[in-house]
Amino acid sequence: MSESSQRDTRSFLATCPKGLEELLADELRTLGAEPHKTTVAGVHFRADLEAAYRACLWSRLANRIVLSLLREEGIERPEALRNAVAGVDWSRHLRPGATLAVDFHGRSEQIRHTRFGAQTVKDGVVDALQAQGRPRPDVDLQRPDLRLYAHLHRGRLTLGVDLSGDSLHRRGYRRDVGHAPLKENLAAALLIRAGWPQRLRDGEALVDPLCGAGTLLIEAALMAADMAPNLGRARFGFHGWAQHDEATWAELRREAEARASIGRKRCRNRLYGFDESPPALAAAKSNAMRAGIPALIAFSGASLAQLQRPAELGVEARGLVVANPPYGERLGELPELVSLYRELGEGVRRAFPGWRLAVFTANPDLGHRIGLRAHKQYSLKNGPLEARLLLMEVPADGGEGAAEADTTGAAARSEGAQMFANRLEKNRKRLRKWLKQSGETCYRLYDADMPEYALAVDVYDGRVHVQEYAPPRSVNPAQAQKRLFDALQVIPEVLDVDSRQVVIKRREKQSGKAQYRKQAATGERFQVREGRARLWVNLRDYLDTGLFLDHRPVRRLLGEMAAGKRFLNLFCYTAAATVQAALGSEEGGGAADSISVDLSNTYLEWARDNFALNGLDPARHRVVRDDCLRWLETARAEFDLIFLDPPTFSNSKRMEGTLDVQRDHARLVTLAMARLAPGGSLVFSNNQRRFQLDEQLTERFAVEDISARTFDPDFTRRPDIHHVFLIRQREGA
Repeated sequence: MSESSQRDTRSFLATCPKGLEELLADELRTLGAEPHKTTVAGVHFRADLEAAYRACLWSRLANRIVLSLLREEGIERPEALRNAVAGVDWSRHLRPGATLAVDFHGRSEQIRHTRFGAQTVKDGVVDALQAQGRPRPDVDLQRPDLRLYAHLHRGRLTLGVDLSGDSLHRRGYRRDVGHAPLKENLAAALLIRAGWPQRLRDGEALVDPLCGAGTLLIEAALMAADMAPNLGRARFGFHGWAQHDEATWAELRREAEARASIGRKRCRNRLYGFDESPPALAAAKSNAMRAGIPALIAFSGASLAQLQRPAELGVEARGLVVANPPYGERLGELPELVSLYRELGEGVRRAFPGWRLAVFTANPDLGHRIGLRAHKQYSLKNGPLEARLLLMEVPADGGEGAAEADTTGAAARSEGAQMFANRLEKNRKRLRKWLKQSGETCYRLYDADMPEYALAVDVYDGRVHVQEYAPPRSVNPAQAQKRLFDALQVIPEVLDVDSRQVVIKRREKQSGKAQYRKQAATGERFQVREGRARLWVNLRDYLDTGLFLDHRPVRRLLGEMAAGKRFLNLFCYTAAATVQAALGSEEGGGAADSISVDLSNTYLEWARDNFALNGLDPARHRVVRDDCLRWLETARAEFDLIFLDPPTFSNSKRMEGTLDVQRDHARLVTLAMARLAPGGSLVFSNNQRRFQLDEQLTERFAVEDISARTFDPDFTRRPDIHHVFLIRQREGA
């Protein structure tokens, strides 16, 4: 080791994820550095070159180690930035012919883009070198010899040489990252906060029951084996730096290799990873192999329900269970996640009494579903997400600190959750006889019966579709989410369905194009039976499912009325009504032919699939893509039975203007009646809750409000959910 490297202390900046600054400062002290100031996502420190190299090799928390060359105030204009950079003697840092790259962060009023900032810094370097008669360096953004770090915030410029090269969190072992990977340095920070360094010294075990690609376990194993996290990296940023001391670096690397060799052999800690995904386990095993510690971790396939204490761990063994479960960033993920967090708590209480549980989540409300009280929490960022590390002690005897358990082992329900469960049971009992007699398998079980639980719960042949009515602004969002989670916990339990068969969506007032936006793209559809019909349903991809359950009696009525008739279905949606009309009733047969009109290609394809599913002849039962108003204005055919069921509001880009059912229904009905054959009937339906029929229609036509006859027992709570009118020509008209 050169004598100068021991004496020459310099200023450095270590960057890190937000929230890790104090941990990083402590780590740097153990590596021989002297931290003197923390900043947002960084630590300024002094060190000699050996300590700086050691930080590059051994830091488990840093993103970058930057040699500070310049810290200057009052940098607002590009000219000031360029001149400040040109004041550095770059010949001391950049070898002749070496390539250059600049990572620029921040902005000012006149430097608004990082690309422009980086270009300005590069120009300052070129100015300095050309003033010394040296050639301008080439830029290589992918693999430069020297990478510069520049940060500009509120006129303060920090400039330096990035000794790291690639970010230090990229250890090199993780090519198979799995789903939603956790960055390696954040994983290391979670382990440190959870107390793993002390526990590994005490010989304790570590378990990750949701290990995914294995990042937490691999970082824990590297600590247990005393392995430098970046020992496998072939090149650092300092390798292309003009002042690089290869002798110092080589000695540090030899020391790290020796420690790793000894550490792997001496490691007595047991580490276990479980996951029910074979691809995730395969990725984890490959990652562990590349990290050089495959023998230290035992990976097994298991779900949370199958979680057990490994056989080789005695009853008295203690350790740490650590997990980074999914957070539920999308609403549709929540039903499964509510059950997952509950199962995590149940599994850990069952298999690891007396251990510590550390859970990292960006959704603390889901964390409450674990059923254990967190005695300590740490706020951290996971990328853009605000997240928390929850530390919980698992009771050795199921006593204080554990949620009470019912006789089935499920976490105890809150008072509100129990009330909601009771209401579901009550509604099931009320509907049981009707369901048995009718044979219906698709029905509404609950519709905001309790104002606190503003949900609609629909059952589709064993699957459950939950719609959350968006709470008003007066309702505390956290309280609303807690109630939603209560409901999502209870629904699978009461209905005895897998949480993966529960789909959740939010119902709120739609505007612009939002009402037509796809919710997902799973293509996951299945068949249900309604009366004589079989119909395709998709619970996940669209706001609606393809089958309006409240209109079931209307479709049944159309089937009874359609025998031998020419049938027209306007705003046909997925044409479930046309299918029922075409199949008809057992007594009278179905429609002779039909036309179904809608503007959506998606729905019309769905309609064709429904026709094919029921063996309907496409030559007799046609679909037409058109604006219903425009089609009615130009149509000449007559029909014996017409079903008109317009949306409450529509502003499809394919329409001319907008459609408002209250404003436009008189015109729609009048145009439809013009297409009605003598003696024919128009069934006009809509879902505008405060709908009022235009009095001119009752004066001109024979109108009968049949709404009260169009509710099955599952919709009697909401008599305003739809309005249905039977309209005919007046006699003698």
